[in-house]
Amino acid sequence: MTTATIRIGTRGSKLALYQANLVKSKLEEAYPEQSFEIVIISTKGDKILDVALSKIGDKGLFTKELEHALFGNEVDMCVHSLKDLPTVFPEGAQLGAILERAEFKDAWVSKDGLSLEEMNETHKVATSSLRRIAQVKRINPKVEVVDIRGNVDTRLRKMRDGHCDAMVMAGAGLIRLGYNSEITQLFEPEYLIPACGQGAIAIETRENDNRIQQFINVLHCNQTYHKITAERSFLNELEGGCQIPIGAYATIEGDELTLTGLVALPDGTKELRATESGKSVDAEKIGRKLGQKIITLGAHDILTQVRNI
Repeated sequence: MTTATIRIGTRGSKLALYQANLVKSKLEEAYPEQSFEIVIISTKGDKILDVALSKIGDKGLFTKELEHALFGNEVDMCVHSLKDLPTVFPEGAQLGAILERAEFKDAWVSKDGLSLEEMNETHKVATSSLRRIAQVKRINPKVEVVDIRGNVDTRLRKMRDGHCDAMVMAGAGLIRLGYNSEITQLFEPEYLIPACGQGAIAIETRENDNRIQQFINVLHCNQTYHKITAERSFLNELEGGCQIPIGAYATIEGDELTLTGLVALPDGTKELRATESGKSVDAEKIGRKLGQKIITLGAHDILTQVRNI
């Protein structure tokens, strides 16, 4: 016997719709007698396209309107790119499930096939992320970094139209939309540290909504959850957001989790890195310990400078 249609809230970009439809198809496969539908919600981050993300503010930039729809009973769950989610949920909301993580590395997309190291002061590299800007400038301080906004299609078109010579983008987004051939290189995480939670899809639900939780449990990947928990607890310890130059990535070998974190100045002149390891079940503790370690190295001074800028 079927129950009321379950409504899946999402942003309207091609990538967001891909992610929401992936969730929908997996749920339909698991529960063929249940009806699911996609509900598109426009967010602040979708509406303001002519201002750098770092200048808008990052608290709920791509999530707040979706959460309003969740609390207003317009949708039953929200599908997000996990890296867009603040580390603290609003009262009454929770992280219901995390899908198995896809590609988490950053991708280099170069119009002429040049590597980042091969570029000079005549070349422009586009990204809207302070974390990427900091690492690009550290790797090659000669290049000019320019801001770029819009969905994947828009960014690729802007590059071809001469806005830039290359871009740094999330590899997962390009791969999910079938743009593998546009990727010149996937940066190894030791070389260019990705955003906390990058490559993972999250499902946000109302607290104590047992009906919805029972449906989405089938989608949850426990190993991804441990990795993400470590990365997000590191971010939370530093009181950072998705538009602050902080990055982290976790790996798991057996039951051992290793977390590497980064804090940097946007101009690439100063960068702090540190690593912490432990049992994967202690992921949150590992993230907090790494945050405290990098604070002792001077992270607060860097973050204060960034916020003042």
